[in-house]
Amino acid sequence: MSDGWTWGYDRYEPQRERLVEALCTLGNGRFATRGSAPECAADATHYPGTYLAGCYDRLTSWVAGARVENEDLVNLPDWTLLRYRCLPDDGPPGAWLTPDAPDLRHYDVRLDLRAGVLSRRLYYEDARGRGLRVVHTRIVHMGDARLAAQRTRFRAYGWSGAVEVRSVLDGAVTNAGVERYRNLEGRHLVDHRSGFAPGGVARLTCRTADPGLLIALAVRTATRPARPAYETATRTGTVQTYLLPAGRRRSATVVKTLALHTSADRPAADPLATACEAAARAPAFDRQVLTHTASWRRLWEQGEIDVPGEAGRILRLHLFHLLQTLSPHTAELDVGAPARGLHGEAYRGHVFWDELFVLPYLDLHFPEVARSLLLYRHRRLPAARAVARAAGGVGARYPWQSASSGREETQALHLNPRSGRWLPDHSRLQCHVGSAVAYNVWRYARTTGDRGFLYAEGAETLLEVARFWAGAAHYDPEPGRYRIRGVVGPDEYHDAYPGATTPGIDDNAYTNATAAWVLARGIDLLGELPDARRAELRERLSLDDAELARWDDVSRRLYVPFHRGVVSQFEGYGELAELDWEGYRGRYGDIRRLDRILEAEGDMVNRYQASKQADTLMLGYLFRPEELYELFARLGYRLDDEVWRATVAYHLRRTSHGSTLSSLVHGWVLARQKGADAWRYCEEALLADVADIQGGTTGEGIHLGAMAGTIDLVERGITGLEAGPEGLRVAPVPLAGIPRFRFTLCFGAHRGVRVRVLPGRLAVRVPASPGSQDPLTVVLPGDRTYTVAPGRERWFRL
Repeated sequence: MSDGWTWGYDRYEPQRERLVEALCTLGNGRFATRGSAPECAADATHYPGTYLAGCYDRLTSWVAGARVENEDLVNLPDWTLLRYRCLPDDGPPGAWLTPDAPDLRHYDVRLDLRAGVLSRRLYYEDARGRGLRVVHTRIVHMGDARLAAQRTRFRAYGWSGAVEVRSVLDGAVTNAGVERYRNLEGRHLVDHRSGFAPGGVARLTCRTADPGLLIALAVRTATRPARPAYETATRTGTVQTYLLPAGRRRSATVVKTLALHTSADRPAADPLATACEAAARAPAFDRQVLTHTASWRRLWEQGEIDVPGEAGRILRLHLFHLLQTLSPHTAELDVGAPARGLHGEAYRGHVFWDELFVLPYLDLHFPEVARSLLLYRHRRLPAARAVARAAGGVGARYPWQSASSGREETQALHLNPRSGRWLPDHSRLQCHVGSAVAYNVWRYARTTGDRGFLYAEGAETLLEVARFWAGAAHYDPEPGRYRIRGVVGPDEYHDAYPGATTPGIDDNAYTNATAAWVLARGIDLLGELPDARRAELRERLSLDDAELARWDDVSRRLYVPFHRGVVSQFEGYGELAELDWEGYRGRYGDIRRLDRILEAEGDMVNRYQASKQADTLMLGYLFRPEELYELFARLGYRLDDEVWRATVAYHLRRTSHGSTLSSLVHGWVLARQKGADAWRYCEEALLADVADIQGGTTGEGIHLGAMAGTIDLVERGITGLEAGPEGLRVAPVPLAGIPRFRFTLCFGAHRGVRVRVLPGRLAVRVPASPGSQDPLTVVLPGDRTYTVAPGRERWFRL
């Protein structure tokens, strides 16, 4: 941890090895490989994994007497495995060496964030003082998205002889990286075929069980000094064995270069032949590193964020993992934003609403990637329509969990590890994910000015979500308002009323308020569309005047519950029992997963005013105070600073923060209010993954939304930055832990706009560009408007 560009671990601790593997994952937006020890296959401590974006497979399991289908992101064959042992001239062969060996004397892992290079340094020494130093260096190529490579160097100390090395391509892998899924079927790869091609290339093909994607891996192994290999093809892989000389002032090197191709690649070609050719002609390792780091340099230039101190180093790690999951290569694929990155198997690699926290950063830095994620949603619009129809609705209802096809992938049962019981899972009732999709469409268009997308795919997506909400709202004559019943809110804890025989709660404030917002934006969008496009969409979607009149009516009369002078989480929330928070903290310490604790006690969280994460307060994350107050005014409710502050305080006291997104949202809301506890929550959001505050979940995959959200917290939360047709609107608020920072962004035709924030001052620099000679408009609080000419920097006092 020598500088702000290095992440590392200087000792081997088996209990945290899964965390190291996840946080040292390398990827390029197309595929990623966990930062596992090359010496080790999967076991209780180690879990190597390689994951290809969008590569899902569906299997059936029997759980608690029920047939359950799950679609999982597939763990691909392990290309990194390298076994070695010492063959001294003066003694018998040594044992196969791993970090778990008793002879390990030194262990050091270093992740170079600037270059995207992972290094592992190990030193073994036996009782006779004979030592072996091993250095592994690994990349997953950011320039050529189908390549990865790993170099291993050996150096002997105090002995001579040989190092026996086995370069393994291991296809006998399963999805077994999450303990609570281990009763589920995890053998996704079938029909293995292995062998060898000229030039030291090992090859392996296999297929996913359903729908049968062909996966081809070719690994070229080269040694220095060059030695012939003894090659063995197994049923599920290959082994290449080498004897490399070891002695005083002599080192030996093994380089494995992977080429990964599939039958889904475009242009279409024979995956195996293409992979073998690519592996054979791949450059030498040093050359690969050179071009790989050059690609990372370009990414950092476009995505720069610079925050001093430890907070800045963690933010850079977060950004590193975001760019490895969603890089410019992602824009060429039909994939969404996996909630746990390409770093592990938690959440089965599914796409949730986490793009709500990811897209704001991409909008400002990599708009082509943001657009591709929105196109993933648009391509699954037919599936979202089918989900709505299956629930008796109209329009498009996006599923809570999405994968390859866009059908609902939320499991029917989930395991409570505390009680060991499988329980019904009603989280598919989180219809609010559709509002997140519509919101992302609208914000992307405002930020980037991409009217072409908004008027085409974006309009169709947003209007169909609006149609769903208009159909889901039912008029109740008693309050004279529309109500949306039987849902689950972002809180996730409350999936039914106490004693109810049917799942769902009524009139979740976040769900209803965002539904009203979507309906209003749908009306606005139809109004601004060119006449021909408006007519086309109305005809294609069969939108008549009567339906649009209903949209307007619902958008103004949706019911939002209040109690005790604050916005209620849902109808009846204020009537639930109060929880003995201090008593439970005293008994259990960590009560983040309060739902599991209560269920294991024979109780249920549905009885209490207790939330897993921000729910009602999510409204303060999505909307500036004036926007939120206008939204409620349109609905006929009074919401102002006093009521909102009381609402924040009320719900914050009743939240267990069982999600990494919770501290992020609360930190954001409190920072905008200049709240005293804002930094405490922001700091917790920063540490969520690196300190694994949820007790082992990071090792199953990083939390992409929380990582991206912390970056966005700095760029938009603290600065109050909003990009739109009027220009860059900024309204900074001080945050004690991050008093100064800078970042670059894209806005319209301006690329590389640099924003610097210091206490009481802000600077905006617009680079000279042949693409645009127009000045950039900056709007400060009080609607003070200024311009910054290309090639100039301008400072503002705040």
